[in-house]
This record gives sequence, structure tokens and C-alpha cells, in this order.
Amino acid sequence: MKLPVYLYGHPVLRKTAAEIAPGYEGLKQLVDDMYETMYASEGVGLAGPQIGRSDRIVVIDADPVKDSYPECEGRKFTLINPRIEILDGDTVTRAEGCLSLPGLSENVPRVEHIRLSWVDENFQPHEEEISGFLARIVQHECDHLEGKMYIDHISLIRKQLIRGKLSNIMAGKTRCDYPVRYAPKKK
Repeated sequence: MKLPVYLYGHPVLRKTAAEIAPGYEGLKQLVDDMYETMYASEGVGLAGPQIGRSDRIVVIDADPVKDSYPECEGRKFTLINPRIEILDGDTVTRAEGCLSLPGLSENVPRVEHIRLSWVDENFQPHEEEISGFLARIVQHECDHLEGKMYIDHISLIRKQLIRGKLSNIMAGKTRCDYPVRYAPKKK
């Protein structure tokens, strides 16, 4: 089932997500729904908070960008309770977008080499070193689990320049080709 994507300004996007324990009710359906939502939204990653769930779960299918980033070919995985260790202090700045920030794209500095540990949907542990654009996707999605968004990594001047666009998203004045949930209206 396609779920609505929660947009900038919704409080769930700024909460630190909770760990998922074995026996999590409806986990298989949640994973299936997250992939369906991600594909319908034409994204390459989706985190629990983006569908209103403050849970440490991420789905990624980076294969659609393999032509530009070969390290993404065939990379589809579900991350539960992921942990990132930075392996390379050098950063590369590239444009990023986000399903929760429709119509925006900003240059974001991120490290190019990480070690990722997680459990899959069967709670089997995994650990892997990841580089390049795939590392960027993982960092972007894992930021959501910490209540962060890519705009938190841009300069204050850039934030000022996009303030109007952010206000429009919060006010529900943004159109999307996928189901969304806007921030609650302030009384």
C-alpha cells in the first residue's frame, strides 16, 4: 500500500527514531509498503520518519542511478537499526533532493567512505564498507532517523535563500505527484 510521505515541517521528521526489536508487529507489511511508496514517489531511499513512523528503518534501492554511479548497481536493501562509522574525513559536495522537501535540491557536503552496520528484516546482522554515491544515500536516509534533514548541512545563507520555499512546503502550497502529509496547521 502506498503511504503518504510526510513533508518538511511535520514534527515526526525532527524526532530521533526508536530502535526496532525482534517481534515488531507488521514489519514485513511495513517494509513492503515502504518500498511501494518509495517506487511510487520515484525515490531511491525512504526512512521511517518520512512515512510518519518514528522507527529506525530505511529502505534503499539505488539501482535507478547506476548509470551515473556504478557502485549503486543492484544495491537494494532494508536497514533496521543502522549505525554509520565515518571512515574517510574527506568530503565531497553534491546535489541532494528529498521526498520530504519536494521541488528543492541543494549541494550538501558528505564523506565518501563509511562503514555501515545494520540488521535486515529477519534481524540478521550485516556490516559493510560503502563508498561513493551509495554512501551519500545511506547517510541521507540515516540522518532522517536522527531527526535531521539534508538542509541541516547547508550554509545559513543558503537556508535564508530557500526560506520562502520551505515556508510554502510547511503551508501546504507545494504540489507533488505522490501522496503527502503536510505539517499540522498551527492554531
